[in-house]
Amino acid sequence: MKLLKVDTIEEAKHKMDIHFQDFFLETEKIPLCNAVGRILAEDIDSPIDLPEFDRATVDGYALLSKDTFGAGESLPVFLDVIGKVDIGKDTALQVHSGKAAYVPTGGMIPKGADGMAMIEHVEHLDEYTIAVYDSVAPGDGIIRTGDDVKKGERILSKGKKLRPQDIGFLAAVGIPEVNVFRKPKVGILSTGDELVCPGEKVEFGQIRDINTYTLSAMVKEAGGTVCHRAIVEDDFQKLREAVQHAAKESDLILISGGSSAGMKDMTAQVIDSLGEPGVFVHGLAIKPGKPTIIGKAAGIPIFGLPGHPISAMMIFKVIVEYLLDKGFFRNNREEISIQAICDANIHASPGKETYQMVTLEKNNEQQYIARPIHGKSGAISLWIKAQGYIRIGQNQEGIQKGEKVEVVLL
Repeated sequence: MKLLKVDTIEEAKHKMDIHFQDFFLETEKIPLCNAVGRILAEDIDSPIDLPEFDRATVDGYALLSKDTFGAGESLPVFLDVIGKVDIGKDTALQVHSGKAAYVPTGGMIPKGADGMAMIEHVEHLDEYTIAVYDSVAPGDGIIRTGDDVKKGERILSKGKKLRPQDIGFLAAVGIPEVNVFRKPKVGILSTGDELVCPGEKVEFGQIRDINTYTLSAMVKEAGGTVCHRAIVEDDFQKLREAVQHAAKESDLILISGGSSAGMKDMTAQVIDSLGEPGVFVHGLAIKPGKPTIIGKAAGIPIFGLPGHPISAMMIFKVIVEYLLDKGFFRNNREEISIQAICDANIHASPGKETYQMVTLEKNNEQQYIARPIHGKSGAISLWIKAQGYIRIGQNQEGIQKGEKVEVVLL
């Protein structure tokens, strides 16, 4: 075997930074309506003030707030109505002391006005006179020009994964297209003579392929696209040919299974046979997921993930997403986590970074309680039940019952 030393997560990431420094994704400009979920490839500054004019946020009457000071149910203020503002149109109306103008929600505030009396607090005495039964403070019911965002202000940064609300914001400032990173193309191979597709008949001793489906979903969720997916027998030449074929159209390749020390485990040999530098990580100080391979051949990153679904998915989260984030320039992406109280003792593996799946619930004090989920190696139900996981450092002995922990949400 080429490498025997088990690397820590930080050591593996450092090696990845060196060997994959040429990993990058091209950019493309796409219509805003197709951009949700895509990764922004440039910083965006607002080209305009938003709103672009002083605008009413309520239905009512634009007025001078000082005219209403002291107004109440028993002592209303009487104002002359000088006209109304049509929604979506400019207005030449000007409001002076003792005057008011009707403005619908979203309408332009006439010059001179500094507040809005809500329609609920106004009584129409006749066509040209209203009574205001509540005082109005300066700025009530109005959003001023640039209150939302100033022209030239940074609104979204490179590496941002665009959400529906981001799409709406870009539309609001008049941006119809965005420059995004091309989706990385990922080839996924699952190795094993025992594997069959979910829809096929399962003979005694065979198992259904899980990893190509779960990994494909994780690739898509992370912003990539699956360009090649296949089950490959435990045969050196067949696996080598499958990797070569996938490499022709992939930016990176994931191979699940064939990464531990069994006689049929040949992922490392296949990677080494396809060119330099070959395998540079063979084993990680992590639980689950120790038998992980990281290499580079045929000019692209190749990851050998463990065959157990839970281990494969965890290594994808910790290692593969690290590379994808680099390609997307998502250097500041933060995991969403919460503080919780651990409900049981958790024993960590000495010298390994340990990831423990947990469920979450609230106690009577509205504190989150993290309950560890235990199961046999390879049990896919662990991931289904889990709402998050606790990361235990390689130098920690474990977690004590009642200890406060940080739970990364799934």
